[in-house]
Amino acid sequence: MKTILVTGGAGFIGSHLCEYLLKQNMTVINIDNFNEFYDPKIKENNIKNALNNPNYHLERGDIRDWDFLNEIYTKYNIEITVHLAAMAGVRPSIKDPLLYEDVNVKGTMNLLEMSKIYDVKKFILASSSSVYGNNKDVPFKETDIVDNAISPYAYTKKSCEVLAHVYKHLYNIDVIALRFFTVYGPRQRPDLAIHKFTDLISSGESIPFFGDGSTQRDYTYIDDIIDGVYKSVEFIENNNDVFEIFNLGESQTISLKQMVETIETSLNKSATINRLPMQPGDVTRTFADISKAKSMIGYNPSTVFNIGIDRFVEWYKENTIE
Repeated sequence: MKTILVTGGAGFIGSHLCEYLLKQNMTVINIDNFNEFYDPKIKENNIKNALNNPNYHLERGDIRDWDFLNEIYTKYNIEITVHLAAMAGVRPSIKDPLLYEDVNVKGTMNLLEMSKIYDVKKFILASSSSVYGNNKDVPFKETDIVDNAISPYAYTKKSCEVLAHVYKHLYNIDVIALRFFTVYGPRQRPDLAIHKFTDLISSGESIPFFGDGSTQRDYTYIDDIIDGVYKSVEFIENNNDVFEIFNLGESQTISLKQMVETIETSLNKSATINRLPMQPGDVTRTFADISKAKSMIGYNPSTVFNIGIDRFVEWYKENTIE
């Protein structure tokens, strides 16, 4: 039975991943600090089912805390690290860039150092489509130059990819960096657009609508993301001398206008729109070339956007925490 460390395992993506890994009969150690970026009760709710599994171990702490990490790596025989924990969000990173660098870059280096010290040779890192910035060539390929970040968040994610490469080169730690493209679905963070818009439309409040509605995102359903992460786990487990970057997207774009209309249809309720100028740090379009992930790990996303929104809305109606 493999022992996998998942950082940020009480969050949106992390909680789904932990549950999936448990179904594969793996031992899962979840590190999460339950910070107040959003209501910690939401994370508590995310993990309530996993807590009943004897192969699930919750460790509350911060990846910046060296002594805490030492205790964890001493306590468990960790074989693979899946590092999801981070301060997330483009706009908040502009308000507090030093915090984002401290958590995302220092936290990642701490985990890589632990991997070196405790001889954990398999490391999977959550990166982001934001590293592409306003890339003019579409769809975005892993070979594209990503030196033109337009937010502190994007800079930290690119920095973590570079750090991971250093540890691969110096200490032969196998690494896969996964560039996630706008993940949505049940348990999505409340600050993200689909969840936020669903909430506001449901309550009859106006939604903030930045720009003219033509901005585009490659929305990727949570089940497809988890499939890609798990296939990355299988790949890194069965291969050596690995340093790979994979785009995990749906490889189709949805405009802001289309996204709002799809939520309206699913809720059967019209939105009141508050038109606002584009925000600093926001990219105009994300669009993933997923041919590399398809060919190397068998990644094959299959969730049509309107079906994914219907599933999210169904979850939202059943699980909204008052």
